[in-house]
Amino acid sequence: MAGRFDPLTRAAVRGGRTDVPPGRGSTAGAGAKERHWAPDGPLDLGLTLGPLRRGPADPTFRTTPDGSVWRTGRTPLGPATLRVSRAGEQVQAEAWGPGADWFLEQLPALLGAGDDPAAFVPRHRLVHASHRRRPGLRLTRTGLVLESLIPTVLEQKVTADEAYRAWRRLVRQYGEPAPGPAGGPDLYVVPAPRTWAVIPSWDWHKAGVDAKRSATLVRAARVANRLEEAAAMDLPEAVRRLEAVPGIGPWTSAETLQRSNGHPDAITTGDLHLPGIVGYALAGDRDADDAAMLELLAPYAGQRHRAARLVLLAGRTPPRRAPRMPRGDIGRF
Repeated sequence: MAGRFDPLTRAAVRGGRTDVPPGRGSTAGAGAKERHWAPDGPLDLGLTLGPLRRGPADPTFRTTPDGSVWRTGRTPLGPATLRVSRAGEQVQAEAWGPGADWFLEQLPALLGAGDDPAAFVPRHRLVHASHRRRPGLRLTRTGLVLESLIPTVLEQKVTADEAYRAWRRLVRQYGEPAPGPAGGPDLYVVPAPRTWAVIPSWDWHKAGVDAKRSATLVRAARVANRLEEAAAMDLPEAVRRLEAVPGIGPWTSAETLQRSNGHPDAITTGDLHLPGIVGYALAGDRDADDAAMLELLAPYAGQRHRAARLVLLAGRTPPRRAPRMPRGDIGRF
């Protein structure tokens, strides 16, 4: 489920909220291209952009004490850095790098302009309360598939800590320093597809990525252009495009398309925890499976991803009754 981070990091919580310090961001530096945009309703930057953060030390995402959110990306025009902050009723954005114009053009979509929160009708008391407390929740749409697909594949069948560690190591080793102002955050741009495709096996191993996940990522990188086309597709067609790559199944495609396409119905199935959380929150059934979860979410057809996020944000999870998944690091062997 998008943005399911460990609350102990105090950087984000289940449901994809990232804490953005209060404050009005100041102009970051010379050389930036700027845009001001006024959302048509409440907008919470931490809730909307939080799912893009992969752990508290993500080298492609940062929040700063002045209330700014920074992110990097490899756009169709090249690498870029984006800084977003609130300026009264408006959003102030600055961008650097060859892809700056693309980032600024996509700013409304990134901040949920294509999302329609009014289409959501709560059907459960808990969901209604969670929805009422979060009027600024919008579903982001990045328009970039591979940047969400790669860390999602890294998260397959491992703990969050293991996946985040691999993401940090590989991006810093094979990515490039992000364009931006002197004195800005220490950020990196994700490697280009051709770079992911030629990472040697021993570096995957050092990063703690097993052969199955690394092979999936190499296959995806080799057809990156075809996968990027999915950002402009309807959900069923986009799912088929991603899942045509061996190693990409329903869990991975949903987690990717939640971010790249911002689709409100891209519900995650095949997750170890989500069915039990939804089942417990909505029906007191901590042993719910995917089928039971989908039955509970059936009244939200077309909005099941949003409904599941609101359940996660409500924080009503079943108490643990077994040890967590053991942490491992194959890079030590």
